[in-house]
Amino acid sequence: MRQVEMGNRSGRNLEALPDEMPLEVSGLTVAYRDKPVLWDITFEVPEGQLVAIVGPNGAGKTTLLKAVMGMIEPAAGRALVYGMPFEKARHLVGYVPQRGSVDWDFPTSALDVVQMGLYGKLGWFRRPGRKEREKAMECLEQVGIASFADRQISQLSGGQQQRVFLARALAQDANLYLTDEPFAAVDYKTERAIVELLRELKSQGKTVVVVHHDLGTVPEYFDRVVILNKNLVAEGPVGKVFNKENLSEAYGGNVSYLAGS
Repeated sequence: MRQVEMGNRSGRNLEALPDEMPLEVSGLTVAYRDKPVLWDITFEVPEGQLVAIVGPNGAGKTTLLKAVMGMIEPAAGRALVYGMPFEKARHLVGYVPQRGSVDWDFPTSALDVVQMGLYGKLGWFRRPGRKEREKAMECLEQVGIASFADRQISQLSGGQQQRVFLARALAQDANLYLTDEPFAAVDYKTERAIVELLRELKSQGKTVVVVHHDLGTVPEYFDRVVILNKNLVAEGPVGKVFNKENLSEAYGGNVSYLAGS
């Protein structure tokens, strides 16, 4: 076990963290109605890395994240977070869902959404107080939209909505962040802001896993890559496995960007 720093600038504390990998996926198979969506996936994510999960539509990228978090029951295999099932490691994980999976018409403010990230520590029956509000505001400030704290989420732009959910993940003070296409449908300025935030998390020793669709930015943004197409095509450092051969195998040659081409 090792000690890691948890908490915001005004209230840090030490928490014991297991020595195991942040994420270990072993023989993971997921099927819908007996149709395999992921087949025998095995890989590890080392600590302090920015990791992209890429593959064509229907490759199982989002399914993989859901299986890791216990939202989907695997047909075989398992996923461990710091050596534990997700249920026991939930407090170590921050999650940013796809924008399309969120009900943006739900009547709540940006600040309220971020404070939802604190319920894991508060418990569902304790209302957030001044300390939690300050923490939520600090996280909104980190993503550059503190001035929209009281705005209804339905009134925010797509990029602003994405930043709100990133702020909610930050509020969780996680060690492993799982993010599902955080750059989808955002402008260039927001994308660069998100990249800088992810790099800042990495500089703090955090581990970030990103379902990503833009192959052209993988070498610039990420340290490691997992290439999927229901099966695991390749995984490892970007400089070693993000190449024309592996991408052609995953995408069947139907890809506009091929590394090294």
